[in-house]
Amino acid sequence: MKSIVFVAVLFSSFAVKAQTVNWASDHQSARHLASGQLAIDNALTYSIQYGYRVKSKRQTIINLEYAAPFGKTIADDFNIKTGAQFMWVKKGNLYFASEFRTVLRRFENNYTRLVNVGADISTTIGYYRKHWFVAAELGFDKAILTHFKHSKEYKEVFPAVKDGWYEPATGGILYLGLRLGYSARNITVYLKAGRKIEQDLQTQPLLPFYAQIGFVLQFKTIGSKK
Repeated sequence: MKSIVFVAVLFSSFAVKAQTVNWASDHQSARHLASGQLAIDNALTYSIQYGYRVKSKRQTIINLEYAAPFGKTIADDFNIKTGAQFMWVKKGNLYFASEFRTVLRRFENNYTRLVNVGADISTTIGYYRKHWFVAAELGFDKAILTHFKHSKEYKEVFPAVKDGWYEPATGGILYLGLRLGYSARNITVYLKAGRKIEQDLQTQPLLPFYAQIGFVLQFKTIGSKK
């Protein structure tokens, strides 16, 4: 039970950081996407991302993201995600897309250090125009395997505790929210907000909502402004 609580804290701190794209913008030929975000998600966090638009029949973007909370110790807690976004269906101005990413997280406090491997799957459906969009998002962020290393102080209180990999999978977070964005030239700015709940659909995280503001820059080549 103590292990599950620690994993839930880990997930509620880093639940939602998907890259936001205006699928209908004038920059669909741009190969490179760079973005930055600030979020409230149990803590004030920041993230940076790089995406690359693959040449294919449907819009496909592979991406890499680094996220961390603000704090005195750099890289003490962090979240690294890598995966791809796919725009599956376009009907008029309605777009349906999804994202699949693997996740590596690190979380540390006075009691334990956790390193987690997981997956994040999300879908979006929305109304997209050249200069603006509004979309709903639904996602599931799941812990698959977590490694625990407990502090000496914790072991003094709970001497039977053991370090190592914890199974089965725990710590899933469901999230549902809304995205609003505005695009001009090669930049998109957006707002995102929604609710979170743990995978049992009954337990709420410490902060049951999330909010994010960010931007995405698109370039045809590295260093290009058009």
